[in-house]
Amino acid sequence: MNVPQRLTVRHQSVYRYSEPVRFGEHRMMFRPRASHDLRLLTTQLQITPTPERLHWLHDVFDNSVAVATFSVEASELRFRSVVTLEHYEAPLPDYSLETYASTWPFAYTGEEASDLVNARSRHHPDADVDRWARRFIDPSGTTGTMALLRSMTLEIKNGFMYMRRTEKGVNRPGETLRRRCGSCRDFAVLMMDAVRSLGLAARFVSGYIFVPDYDTALGGGATHAWLQIYLPGAGWVDFDPTNSIVGNRHLIRVAVAWNYEQVLPLWGTWHGSMCSFNGLDVDVSVTEDV
Repeated sequence: MNVPQRLTVRHQSVYRYSEPVRFGEHRMMFRPRASHDLRLLTTQLQITPTPERLHWLHDVFDNSVAVATFSVEASELRFRSVVTLEHYEAPLPDYSLETYASTWPFAYTGEEASDLVNARSRHHPDADVDRWARRFIDPSGTTGTMALLRSMTLEIKNGFMYMRRTEKGVNRPGETLRRRCGSCRDFAVLMMDAVRSLGLAARFVSGYIFVPDYDTALGGGATHAWLQIYLPGAGWVDFDPTNSIVGNRHLIRVAVAWNYEQVLPLWGTWHGSMCSFNGLDVDVSVTEDV
């Protein structure tokens, strides 16, 4: 590992209403996943109005989830998270795959295959996605696994138009492919489905991206999304098709799951007139502490 970057992530989400409403349970995934390449230094979570109860749990993917319940009504609900961390970037992201996995196709071992069933399951199979994925196979007969995945990541970056979208949900992989545009989560879901069509295991990642002043990376100012692919010998490897990043450079993982719906950064319920909802404002910044 090289010298770590010290980064501070500030994430604020504000729900606004035209009149006081009653709030149900809200769940937050703001806390990054501590690991050998990410060390948490300080964390703060402020919620206004103050919840009646706030507790933490680990979900089935070992993501940290904060759960808040409320007893008061209000016309605004504000969540503010500030996290300072050390981020270690792998200096040589040329991953050492097992020999049998260095070329495609390959088969996972029996134990891996049983553990990765959900990571290989496709929710919206599409023949167009199948054909598109096979374009990255070398017609000569030998396809390097990392070369295939790097090419697919680069193709989405160069051949698709990024569009920031604030509304919930993701487009189906086939729809993103035909439109040739989408948000970071649309691109992640498209690539997940494409590699799954080739027999590879993939999972969705929600988190943040650090964008230095000199950088042109996309996805800053909001939560970010990408995917990880399980490669024998290397483990879960990050691929960000929005920015053609392979490895963890600038990427801060918060939550992982088989599908997008399982890692929403913030979700909850409220009770009141439907017309009283005025909107949601989200502001995210990732800065380097020097």
